Amino acid sequence: MISFRAASPADPDAHDLIVEYFGERAAGFPGDYRPVLPGPDAFREPDGVLLVIEHEERGTIGCGAIRRIADGPTGARFEVKHIYTRPAARGLGAGRLLIEELERRARAWGAHELVLDTHHTLEAAAALYARAGFSEIEAYNDNPNATRWYAKTLS
Repeated sequence: MISFRAASPADPDAHDLIVEYFGERAAGFPGDYRPVLPGPDAFREPDGVLLVIEHEERGTIGCGAIRRIADGPTGARFEVKHIYTRPAARGLGAGRLLIEELERRARAWGAHELVLDTHHTLEAAAALYARAGFSEIEAYNDNPNATRWYAKTLS
């Protein structure tokens, strides 16, 4: 069974997961990867949340977050950040469940749109986002680590 726990980026589990994510990305990134570690207040409800994914048998297996950013053309906009599952936990469906939970929370806080940025080398992530209903859009930010941007309108 998979559950979610809200945490600060300063929480030891959350911090370790984000550092692992950045390390994995840096190892496979073509060029200079420039991550920014989120501060302890980066994801505060109701303008955001960082969720740690917990599996009843495997323990802490991943994380992901949303944060409110400037409104988009349809209204309140939240950005998806730091979606990560540990390699040994991949294939359990945790990423899909995490995206669904983040979307549920964003809707509860009045979001009209979810957006995210990613790199074209993350093919599994792109497939996850497509299955979750995200479509490719023009860049909404200047993230030097991103080559693709996605959005999902929430009705």
